[in-house]
Amino acid sequence: MMRHSLRLRLVAGGIVAILIALAVAGGGLVVLFERHVSRTLAQDLEVHLKQLIANIDLDPQGKLVLMQTPVDPRFADALSGLYWQVGDDRGQLLRSRSLWDSAMKLPADRLGPGETHQHEAVGPGAQRVLVAERAVTLTANGNPVIVRLAVAEDLARVSAATSAFAKDLSIALVLLGGVLAVASWVQISVGLRPLVALRGGVADIRAGRTRHLPSSVPSEVHPLVEEVNALIDAQEAEIERSRGRAADLAHGLKTPLAALAADAERLRNRGEREIARDIEAVGESMGRHVDRELARARVRGRTRGNAASAAVRPLVQSIVGTLSRTPDGARVSFDNLIGDDLRVPVDRTDLAEVLGNLLENATRHSAGVVRIKTKVGRPCIVIEDDGEGIDSTHLARALERGARLDERGGTAGLGLAIVQDVLDAYDWGLQLSRSKLGGLMATIGPRSALIEKAGVIGSERSPSSSVAQPQQA
Repeated sequence: MMRHSLRLRLVAGGIVAILIALAVAGGGLVVLFERHVSRTLAQDLEVHLKQLIANIDLDPQGKLVLMQTPVDPRFADALSGLYWQVGDDRGQLLRSRSLWDSAMKLPADRLGPGETHQHEAVGPGAQRVLVAERAVTLTANGNPVIVRLAVAEDLARVSAATSAFAKDLSIALVLLGGVLAVASWVQISVGLRPLVALRGGVADIRAGRTRHLPSSVPSEVHPLVEEVNALIDAQEAEIERSRGRAADLAHGLKTPLAALAADAERLRNRGEREIARDIEAVGESMGRHVDRELARARVRGRTRGNAASAAVRPLVQSIVGTLSRTPDGARVSFDNLIGDDLRVPVDRTDLAEVLGNLLENATRHSAGVVRIKTKVGRPCIVIEDDGEGIDSTHLARALERGARLDERGGTAGLGLAIVQDVLDAYDWGLQLSRSKLGGLMATIGPRSALIEKAGVIGSERSPSSSVAQPQQA
């Protein structure tokens, strides 16, 4: 997966470019250093050559005489690497002690007056030497004598200095490469930070904390942000149209269902009770489907890009106050243990629909106590009663479309299937288990906060939506 990483590609490309640049720079610096050392060596040879020229002369008999030898002590050490040699066109030859019993073989080039030639040659012991030579004209008994003076030095000095420089330079380049690699990583990370912010913005949109990506982004990614925001607006408009069509269809079915109920009532009054009961069952089932589709259409539109939040305790108190005025609620004691500061990221109307359905079911099945509380350390809401609980077969049917916790009639609840749709829109789940009071305990909350080992009723696409099998109370 890392091979598809843009950051990794940029870093790898930067490291390759750094290595190439350092290799080229290192090679160039070594060449420049070698040329610098060679020029320094040539300058030293020029100095020695001038010393020879200043001290060479001819005696009255025409013999070459060196009045003073160069001061460098290496000229006196055998095969020291520094040599001088003076010869004329009559075969006379003077040489440094460092040449011992050998002579330098100079190229047969013509030297003009005042010209200094430099070239490489083979010196004593097969050494590679750099030679600087010049020709001067002396007079012996009125006759001109051409004297050729040469100074040479072993090039091993240049090679050793270049090798030492290359070694030190390689260490410096490795350190420089490491610093440049880290700098490249930092630069790429800073450059990609807007993309990380965009990813966070998309996550906020999915979580309902915002509706659009922020527009305060670098100009390079601003067109992408505009296109994504335009796409979000287009999708929201399409969702709104779909919600409207679903609502229109559901409301359009309300009138026929009301007429069907009236027809069933007339049949009952005429004595056709069985037919009336069948028609009412069909109408009730269709009504639950209509209610469910209305709830789904509303929830899908509301949770899209809308950061909803609701205070739980006042909402529970409101629902409990309404249920207390019903025949079932009049015989139940409601124990509201929800804290005053608890808020959940769910729209108040949707949360009222979920809690109202669960509290109504708990009230109908309770023997006398319904408790509403939160789980310690988890943002979950728990509703439990002291009734008989739910048989495992009924629990399995709770997820079916149009199913209710019981079939006693007389109520018009949304059913757990609609609760599931509402919670799915907020990435929440419903967990059913046995209460310590003896009845059913229903827990709602974020999926990550629900206990994995218990059955969680949630999205049909989620692996955590398997149905638990709690024991019957």
